[in-house]
Amino acid sequence: MPESMREFFEKRPELNCVIFAGKGGLGKTTLSAATSYWLAKQGKRVLCFSTDPQASLSDIFERDIYGKGIQSFAENLYVLEIDADKRIKEYQESIRKKILDMYNLKELPKEIDEYIRSAAAEPAMHESATYDAMAELMAKREYDYYVFDMPPFGHGIRMVSMALILDAWIDKITEARMKAREYDEAMAALRGRTEAEREDVILKELTEIREKLDFFSNILTDSKRTAFFMVLIPEKMAILDTERALKMFESMNINLSGIIVNQVYPPELLKRKDLSEFLRHRIEMQQKYMDVIWEKFEPYIRAVIPMYDREPKGLEMIAKVSEDLFSWKFKR
Repeated sequence: MPESMREFFEKRPELNCVIFAGKGGLGKTTLSAATSYWLAKQGKRVLCFSTDPQASLSDIFERDIYGKGIQSFAENLYVLEIDADKRIKEYQESIRKKILDMYNLKELPKEIDEYIRSAAAEPAMHESATYDAMAELMAKREYDYYVFDMPPFGHGIRMVSMALILDAWIDKITEARMKAREYDEAMAALRGRTEAEREDVILKELTEIREKLDFFSNILTDSKRTAFFMVLIPEKMAILDTERALKMFESMNINLSGIIVNQVYPPELLKRKDLSEFLRHRIEMQQKYMDVIWEKFEPYIRAVIPMYDREPKGLEMIAKVSEDLFSWKFKR
C-alpha cells in the first residue's frame, strides 16, 4: 500500500528539502504552495522558493513578489521568487568592479566588457545563478523546510549535473583566457604586477559558484534530507514523460519520493444524468489513464488531487489544496 503524503512526512523527520518536478502546466507551483502551507501549519518554518522566470508563485499567491526578496504570507510561511536575470546583472557588475580594482583601471577595455557580456549569455549562467541562490539559502539553515518549485526543464533534476556543466564551461573560459594572455601580461607589466600576483577574477567567481553547486548536489542526492515529487495528470503524454523522468532519476542516483496525480475529475460525476457529453468523455478518458497510472506507478502515488471549479489561487484555495493533498488516503 502506498504511503500518503502525511505518512511520508511523518516518517522522515530528517527531511528538510522538498522539490516538485514535472512539465509546465501540471500544477507543480500549486502543490509546492500547498505543501509549504501545510508544513507551516504544523509549526515548521518554511521557505517556498521558485526559479521559474514566469513568476508562477506571484500568480498563485496573488501578489507581485518577483525579484522582491523573501515575503511573508502567513505564520511560518515565507515565499521567494528570484529574478535570475537581475542576479546575473548584479554578478556582471561585481566582476567589472573587481577587474577595475585589480588593475587600477578607470574603465574596462571594450574587448573585456564584451567578453563579460557574452559570458552572461552562456546557457549555464542562468541556471548557475538560480542554483547558486538555492545553495546560498540552504547553507544559511534559517528554515526547517525548503520547498522548491522547479522550472519545467528536464524535470528540474538537471541541477544535479550542473557542476559538471560548469566544469566544461570553466575549461572553455580557461582556453579563452589563454588566448588573452598576451593582453593580460601587457596590462600586468604596465601596472607593475607579476604573473604570480595576478588573479583571474572570473574563474575565481565561477569556482566559488561550483563549490556551492557541489554542496547543493550533495543535498539533492541525500534521500534522508531531500524529497523529489513528480506531478502528472491522467493523460498519455504525461505518463510517458513520467516514465522517462524515472529513468533520469535512476541514472543520476536520485530516489523518486512520490507522484502526485493532479487535475482529476471526480468519477462520481458520471452518475449525473445532466452531465454533458464533452465532460463525460473527458472523465472516461481520465479514468482509462488512471488505471494505467495505478498499474505503472502505484508504489509512488502519494495523493490524487481533484479538478477544482476555480483556479487554485490565493491563500483560501491554497489551504483547500493543502487539505486535499495531506488528507488523501489510499483506496481503489
